[in-house]
Amino acid sequence: MGRLNGAAVKQINGIIDRYKDEETPLMLILSDIQKEYGYIPLEVQELVSEKTGIPVAEIYGVVSFYSYFSLTPKGKYVIGVCLGTACYVKGSQNVIDKFSELLNIKPGETSEDGLFTLDALRCIGACGIAPAVSINGKVYSKVSVNQVQGIIDSYRQEANN
Repeated sequence: MGRLNGAAVKQINGIIDRYKDEETPLMLILSDIQKEYGYIPLEVQELVSEKTGIPVAEIYGVVSFYSYFSLTPKGKYVIGVCLGTACYVKGSQNVIDKFSELLNIKPGETSEDGLFTLDALRCIGACGIAPAVSINGKVYSKVSVNQVQGIIDSYRQEANN
């Protein structure tokens, strides 16, 4: 997002105005901003604060507490590896380690090319298909370490088309 341009300010103000009659609008506002831009940098938090009267410290506390919100841009493809008990027992730690090795990023980071963000997830409710990996909402079942390179390659190919 970089520096906020006029169009972004207008759109964010529109999101804020949408919830002006709500008693506790912060989560709704932040959720819509996250959906729209993929992250909520400090300058956006300051704009929300200015418009709502909610202190920046409180907004930052919410953004940094909930894993749904991000302070930095996410990649085009967000890879979530479930580390819940069932997935972990079936080898999801090895799967996330392989993604990390091949993409040269740690969980919570985005690849240099901006294509991939790697996230460690708690239980995603897919225990019967463990270990499960989610990429932009598409769930992969019973993922093995040997499949990781192919998954990455397919998304790189998609991005180049």
